[in-house]
Amino acid sequence: MTPRTLALVPAAGEGRRFGGPEGKQFVLLAGSPLLAQTLRPFQRCDCIEEILVVVPPPAVERVWRDIVQAYGIDKVKKVVPGGQRRQDSVRLGLEAAGPGWDLVVIHDGARPLITEEMIARCVQETRHKGATFMGVRATDTIKQVDGSGLVVKTLERETLWMVQTPQTFRYDLIARAHRDAREAGFHGTDDAALVEWLGHDVWVIPGSYENIKVTTRIDLCVAEEIMALRRGGCLR
Repeated sequence: MTPRTLALVPAAGEGRRFGGPEGKQFVLLAGSPLLAQTLRPFQRCDCIEEILVVVPPPAVERVWRDIVQAYGIDKVKKVVPGGQRRQDSVRLGLEAAGPGWDLVVIHDGARPLITEEMIARCVQETRHKGATFMGVRATDTIKQVDGSGLVVKTLERETLWMVQTPQTFRYDLIARAHRDAREAGFHGTDDAALVEWLGHDVWVIPGSYENIKVTTRIDLCVAEEIMALRRGGCLR
């Protein structure tokens, strides 16, 4: 039986590091708004039944009009206002989605280079494991440093992974993790950290170095180049 799978896309950040007169969601990437580029693979992916988008409260109507409706992303059934932190925004999105879902694929609105194949892999793996995130192996040497700048330890690079999204979970598991974390006042750096805090196993799925997050203007240029290389068949 195919699991009912929701894509939850938090895009409620203010984009302070990116800068500019308008929200990062609306910045053009290869001719379309950044958020529209992120949503398109979920629209096309057969394993995603619906999409829910979380955005800054003032942007709800504009995202619905200028992105969801303008670009025909009809799997989006709700655009809801986010909270102060990303963790708050994901929790509000889960609450807005309500029960009845088997799996939830949580993906950063600022990662527009996700592919349908990556999404499908995450869903397939999570059906068996319950909690996964997509990541890539660290390519640089990582050092632990104290507050004064003194190196404390050089970490074993072979065991280190850089965390990306999608992060995919059984709906009941991630909903409980967010609910319990809020009650306990626990704040994690990502959704997987909340599930780890509950004591549940979390598994990494090898991702792609192309799956970058657009945080700065330089990232936007890199994303444009990756998309151009894909169109030219240089990246597959």
